[in-house]
Amino acid sequence: MATTILFLLSFTLFAPFSSLTAEAMSKGASLSVENPEVLISPNGVFSAGFYSVGDNAFCFAIWFSKLPSHVDSHTNTIVWMANRDQPVNGKRSKLSLLKNGNLILTDAGKFTVWATNTFSLSFVQLFLFNTGNLVLRNTEGVILWESFDFPTDTLLPHQLLTRNTKLVSSRSQTNYSSGFYELFFDMDNILRLLFNGPDVSSTYWPDPGLVSWDAGRTSYNSSRIAVFNSMGNFSSSDNLTFKSADYGAVLHRRLTLGYDGNIRLYSWEEEKQTWVVSWQAIQNPCAIHGACGANSFCNSVNGSNRKCSCLPGYKMKNRIDWGYGCQPEFDLSCNKNESDFLLLSHVEFYGYDFGFFPNYTFDQCTNLCLQACDCKAFQYKFRRDGSWSCYPKTLLQNGHRSSDFTGDLYLKLPKSKYNSYVNHAEEFSLVCSNEGTIKLARIYVKNRVNRTVKFMLWLACGVGGLEVLCIFVVCCLLIRTRKSSNIMDPTMVARSDMGKLEILVEMALQCVEEDKDARPTMSQVVEMLLHHENDHH
Repeated sequence: MATTILFLLSFTLFAPFSSLTAEAMSKGASLSVENPEVLISPNGVFSAGFYSVGDNAFCFAIWFSKLPSHVDSHTNTIVWMANRDQPVNGKRSKLSLLKNGNLILTDAGKFTVWATNTFSLSFVQLFLFNTGNLVLRNTEGVILWESFDFPTDTLLPHQLLTRNTKLVSSRSQTNYSSGFYELFFDMDNILRLLFNGPDVSSTYWPDPGLVSWDAGRTSYNSSRIAVFNSMGNFSSSDNLTFKSADYGAVLHRRLTLGYDGNIRLYSWEEEKQTWVVSWQAIQNPCAIHGACGANSFCNSVNGSNRKCSCLPGYKMKNRIDWGYGCQPEFDLSCNKNESDFLLLSHVEFYGYDFGFFPNYTFDQCTNLCLQACDCKAFQYKFRRDGSWSCYPKTLLQNGHRSSDFTGDLYLKLPKSKYNSYVNHAEEFSLVCSNEGTIKLARIYVKNRVNRTVKFMLWLACGVGGLEVLCIFVVCCLLIRTRKSSNIMDPTMVARSDMGKLEILVEMALQCVEEDKDARPTMSQVVEMLLHHENDHH
């Protein structure tokens, strides 16, 4: 008993909000965001429930119950999300297991935000396994749906990455929505990292300048499966294998594609109570495409961090997000006499050449770029055979500065503003390991449809109330007529009652007309009744 109490107390220290706990969820049951009840794996390692991702915004997620994030000790380590790109409201949102076997997530307006699209006539339950896998299965043991088949940015031990699945990074340390990087099996059966930016996309790992066998990969195995175990051994069908730095120890591990575009294997260090990187794919952060966005270049800082800088003559598009890069402060003319070039030593921009011109002299390369209106710069590179090559650029993407690069970039600028840009380069820094990341907004926006529905409901209630009031007035008059019949001649009463009844029925029918403009107002009803009474007297 004491052990159970201690377990529950330790869990609440890291839970996203105070909650009840459950082992399974059955048909007809639901989890509410307002009265949160979380599913906990039998070993207590994983939890599943509603997780706050912003102001009045929640996602249904799975996280390590007692292992905080490596970024912030007060946040949980998320491993999966159902609705990362469409958070639900903090009121009246529910996860429900319907009687037909379908698991759905509904918003405050009763709209289905996410669903498993499953169906079963037999008894179905939702379980959270010790592996961190959320499983929907029936009494026969048939798995109808499992979260392992739909990863977000993280793989857990023994979770397969296949031809039908991929990892997609988060947008930032604090914004869990889909980011710009993907880990997936390409059509040539090679496991690759892809930058899928707002405007362009490109693969950058393994090195796109190498053929698959030079990168230690093979494209002949079409099974497209990758997996790792709790001891730290990773293997893929394209011949990519590696072992973690702490291989051999059975630890809590996760393979996560970071928002910075690097894939890392993390191990939980019990003594220091923190996550440590036991393997990563890319050592130089500036080799990651899209690291600083368009028209900017990356400098490596202390080997593991990076600093982004706008090119001279360019300014940052979004002051809190380098992913959008920089934009020019000038307009380039197609007149070659109105442009000049600024030398940026050892700066390389990968890709987006409108041609490759070997054995070109510097003057030939310069004239080639001046004559092309869409040429933004050219790269002049020394080759191993002793020759020079020309690479005119239509887009300036994936730029980085490296002393190992045997070439230079010549940036095209207007002559009229050339002198102001020669000694000026607006710089901004981005340190990936820095905890001072600016949070991106994740505010829940109420659906406009809800307001329309709400208005229609109020309108219907108002019309219904008016009809009830009309009927009530008619009933009162009928009762009054019956009372007066006690002192009148029966023959006169019959004639009088029939006339009143006809008038009252006519008014009642007018009150329930389908066309609202044809219905009388309350003042008109009262006026007609008084007029009838005066005529009668």
